[in-house]
Amino acid sequence: MKKLIIFLVVVNASHFLTAQSHDTNKPEDIKTTKQLLRSLMNSPNLDSLKHLAASNNDSGIGPLALFALTAHYLNSNLDSSLKYVKQFNAVSPKPKFWEGNELVIMGDLYLRLGNPSLALKNMLKGTKILQELDDSSGMGMAYWNLGKLYQSINEYSKAINYYSTSIKISSSAKENGPWIFSLGYLGNLYLELDSLDSALFYTRSAYQMKMPDRGSYAPILLAQLGNIYQKQGNVSFARTYYKMALNEAYSNNNLEAAISALLGMAMLLKNQNQFDSSYHYSIKALNMARQLNKPDLLLKTQTFLKDLFKEKGTLDSSFIYQERIISERDSLEKINRISDISLAEQQWAQEAQAQQKEIQTKLKLYALIGSVVIFLFVAIFLYINNRQKQKLNILLAEQKDEIQRTLTDLKTSQAQLIQSEKMASLGELTTGIAHEIQNPLNFVNNFSDVNKEMLEELKAERLKSNEERDESLQDELINDVIANEEKISYHGKRADAIVKGMLQHSRASTGKKERTDINALCDEYLRLSYHGMRAKDKNFNADFKTNLDRSIPKINIVSQDIGRVLLNLFNNAFYAVNEKKKSSEENYQPEVSAQTKRSDNEIEIKISDNGNGIPEKIKDKIFQPFFTTKPAGQGTGLGLSLSYDIITKEHSGTIKVESKEGEQTIFIIHLSIA
Repeated sequence: MKKLIIFLVVVNASHFLTAQSHDTNKPEDIKTTKQLLRSLMNSPNLDSLKHLAASNNDSGIGPLALFALTAHYLNSNLDSSLKYVKQFNAVSPKPKFWEGNELVIMGDLYLRLGNPSLALKNMLKGTKILQELDDSSGMGMAYWNLGKLYQSINEYSKAINYYSTSIKISSSAKENGPWIFSLGYLGNLYLELDSLDSALFYTRSAYQMKMPDRGSYAPILLAQLGNIYQKQGNVSFARTYYKMALNEAYSNNNLEAAISALLGMAMLLKNQNQFDSSYHYSIKALNMARQLNKPDLLLKTQTFLKDLFKEKGTLDSSFIYQERIISERDSLEKINRISDISLAEQQWAQEAQAQQKEIQTKLKLYALIGSVVIFLFVAIFLYINNRQKQKLNILLAEQKDEIQRTLTDLKTSQAQLIQSEKMASLGELTTGIAHEIQNPLNFVNNFSDVNKEMLEELKAERLKSNEERDESLQDELINDVIANEEKISYHGKRADAIVKGMLQHSRASTGKKERTDINALCDEYLRLSYHGMRAKDKNFNADFKTNLDRSIPKINIVSQDIGRVLLNLFNNAFYAVNEKKKSSEENYQPEVSAQTKRSDNEIEIKISDNGNGIPEKIKDKIFQPFFTTKPAGQGTGLGLSLSYDIITKEHSGTIKVESKEGEQTIFIIHLSIA
C-alpha cells in the first residue's frame, strides 16, 4: 500500500511542477523532476528527507521532500502525515494549481481520519480550483477521491457518478493513474452491491491497464478478482487469483493487499469445511494486521476468527476473539471521536465562545427591558395562540374530509384492481379453454366426415340390385355410423361442459356454496392452465400429472372462487418452471403436479412444481397485496392475496407454502368436507 501511495504522490507532484513551470514562465525538465520525486519517495532514510524538508522549505526540492514525508506516514501515522501536508500548505509563493491539488489531498487525509464532512469540504474546494484552471489530469484525481468518499458513506449512486467522470476525464487526458484507480474502485463498489458481472468487468479492465509502478496496485486488484470469483462460486479461479495476489503483495511489501488475499483464501477454505487451513491463513492475516497496527483491519480479522471458531464449535476460542473485537471496536470509536475534533472545528468553537460572552454582556444591559418585553410577548403569544388554534381546528376538519375522500377513492381503486385481477384470470382461462375445446371439436368434425363417407357408401350399396347387395357390409356400415354418432354426442357434451364451466367462471361470484367434485375441478384447471401457457409461448412444454384421491366426496364450495385459486396457483407453477427452463441446463425437465387427499373431515390439495422455488426472505410476503417477483407489466401482485382471502375468509380453510430455493415449491390447501 505504501508504494501505491508513493505512486499517487508522484502523479500529483508531476502535475504540480508542470503548473509551476507555466506560472513562473521558466521551462523545466519535467521528466527529470518526476525521477527526482520518485527517488525521494523510495528513499529509506527518513532523516535525510526531514533535513531536506526543513532546510529547503521554499525551494524546489523542499516541497517535494514534504510531499514524500506526507506519503510515507499515510499508512503508519496520520497525525505526522497531516503535519507535513500542512507544512507543504505553508510553502510560499505557491501556484494556484498546487493549492487545488493540496486541498484534494487534505480531503483524503480527513477521510482517513474519519471526518467525511471536513474531507468533503476540502475536496470540493480543491476540485473547484482545478475546474477553473481546466486541468483535466488533476480533476481526474479529484473526482476519484470524491468517489472514494461517497462510497465510504454508502452513497453509491454519487460514488458511481464521480468514478465514471474520473474515468472519462482521465481517459481523454491519457492519465493512466486516476484512470486505473477509478476503474478498480468502481469494481470494488459493484462487488459491495453484489453486481458481480460489473465488478468483474471493471476490476479486470483496471488490472489489464499499464502504468508506472503498477505492481503496487496489482495485488489489490488480484485479491479483488479472487473475491469476485468466490462470490460467483468459481472456487478454482478464486484460489488462483488469491495466490497470485499473495505473491505480488509479498514482492511489493503491500501488507493490506496480503491481508485481503489471506482472508479471502481463509473464507474459501472455511466454506469447504477445511477449518485448520482456514485458521492458518486467518492467523497470518491477523499477525500482519497487528504489524500494521490498524484497528479496522484487526477488527475484520478477529471477527473472521470469531465466526470460524463458532462454526467449528470451539466456543471458548470464539469468546476470546469476541472480547478482542469489543476492544478493537472501542478503539475505533475512540479514534473516530478524537478525529472529529478537527482544527477547523476547534477554531469555530472558540469563535462561538467569544460570541457567547458578548451576548451575555448585552443580556445584562437589557435585563430590565427584557422583563417588560417578555410580559408583552406572553400576552401577544396567548392571543396569537388562540387564533392559531381556531385556524388549526378548521384545517384539521378540512384534512379529515380530505382523508375521508382519499379513503373512499382508495377503496374504489382497490375494488377496480381486484376486478382487473379477476378479468386477467378470465383471459388466461379463456385462452386455455380455446385450446382445450379444440380437441372435442376435432373429434366431432372428424367423425362427422367419416359418417358422411360411410352413409354415401351405404347409399351406393342400396342402389344395387338385390342380387348384388352385400347385407353384411350394410349392417357393418350402419353399426359404424351409430358408434360414430355416440362418439360425436360424447365429445359434443364434453365441449358443452367446457363452455358452461367458462361461463360459470366468468360470472361474478354469488357466494353461494354448492356440492362440487374437487378432483374434477383440479384436473380441469390444470389442463386449462397448461393450454393457456402453451398459447402464450409455443416453445413452452412441461409434464403435468395428477394424483387424486377418488374417495373424496363432493364438498360445499363456491366453485367459481376455488377455480380462480387453482388457476392462479397452476399459472404460477407453470411460469416458475418455464423461467427455470430458460436459465437451466438442457437436461432439466419442467414438471407440475396436483394431488388431493382426504384426512378425517378435511381434504388436502397440494400443487407442486420443480421450479426455482421461493427465497426464504420473501416467503412471508407472497400473500401480501401487490407483492410480486415477476417483471414489471407481467403481474399485479394480487393473485395470491385474493387466493388467500378466498381460502381463509370465504371457506374457513388454510393455505400455506413450502419451498426449497432452487428446487421446488409446494402450495398446500386444507378445506373442510362438511
